[in-house]
Amino acid sequence: MLSQIFYTSPVVAQNPEVAAWLISRRRQIEQVMDASLGPAAPSAGAPESEVLRRFRTFAASSLQRGEMPEPALDGLRVNERRVAALLGAWAEAAAEVAGGANATVVHSALEPLLKRFRTALRSTGSGRRKSGAARTSRRAVMAAIDRVADGFLAVDSDSGEIVDANPAVGALLGVARDALLGVDSVSFVDATQHSLWWTEIDAMSEGSEARHFSTRLQHAGGEFVHVQCSMTRFTTRGRTLALIVARPV
Repeated sequence: MLSQIFYTSPVVAQNPEVAAWLISRRRQIEQVMDASLGPAAPSAGAPESEVLRRFRTFAASSLQRGEMPEPALDGLRVNERRVAALLGAWAEAAAEVAGGANATVVHSALEPLLKRFRTALRSTGSGRRKSGAARTSRRAVMAAIDRVADGFLAVDSDSGEIVDANPAVGALLGVARDALLGVDSVSFVDATQHSLWWTEIDAMSEGSEARHFSTRLQHAGGEFVHVQCSMTRFTTRGRTLALIVARPV
């Protein structure tokens, strides 16, 4: 006997007013989000921006109909952790734009939608995750780094992109640490220090000794933070990472 499985849309509180508001204020919400993220904000053509656009459509459609359809995630190749952080930043920006008592209304309306969208995103990317002892070991290492009070960055020595970070550097730069993933590290460095930053990374790539230098990092809000950095080399999966510990001076 053949059986069919039908997808049933989870119920969400119907609120066409909030749905229409999210669409009408989308530019303002994006501007507030970009201002809060600074250099970590996604560019207009970035895959992350496409995810945010699809979430906005998903949220508006769900609130309009009173049910959550299956999120449209086909063709997306993004860093799940960064996107999850950006979705949170977008929701916070929406609540800020709403302001006052309306901020609570918007936040409550978006909370179940964020949970549903993130779950779908996690399920879509599950096949690309590594498992076993290597991943368990990596989790243990990162858990230890997360407890370090100083800022920590793992930077790809070729592209300059941030591969990993700890909460302390997120606090130092004023951005959730997962929102930093995939961002060009030099975008958070004082423009007058860009040459020094790349010189140190290049020197680290060519030698095995640890590097020590001072520089200025730029907070997402615009102010500068003087830091003392130590940099070591780590080679994995055919690429060289610069492991940077930044301590505010």
